[in-house]
Amino acid sequence: MDTHTDPQAETAALHDPRARRAFGTVRRSIQSYGVLSVVALLTVALAAGGGHTVNTFMWVRAVLLPLVAVLVFRLAGSASRGSRRALERLRALAVVMPVAIIGVDLIPGVCPPWYAVMQTVCMLPVIVVAVVTRGSALRAAVPAADPGRR
Repeated sequence: MDTHTDPQAETAALHDPRARRAFGTVRRSIQSYGVLSVVALLTVALAAGGGHTVNTFMWVRAVLLPLVAVLVFRLAGSASRGSRRALERLRALAVVMPVAIIGVDLIPGVCPPWYAVMQTVCMLPVIVVAVVTRGSALRAAVPAADPGRR
């Protein structure tokens, strides 16, 4: 993970009120995603303990997604300190994760409908991150390497 920050971007990111609010929303959304992912893990554990069918895919996904939340939260922290590279990665993950998670869950037979719905709910805060990280406040606070690439 990139820990190097651009001093100019860092100053803008830390002092622009719009950027600070945007990063606050991003952090809260990622925390919500983490909490929802832990709830999903506990639900899978309770379902398995209650004798319901829980397949390996569900277990692996349920264990990995809370861990991913921690990594994404750290990435957001680097982005909030002005790391353009971290922001670009965060933007990419926030788009790819919901598409991949929901897309795989829609494949017939992969998981039961209740699990697909639960995973979709877990992705809603990530969709918020995708929208906020593409907003004008963060584009201005952490400019692209190539100004024409905004």
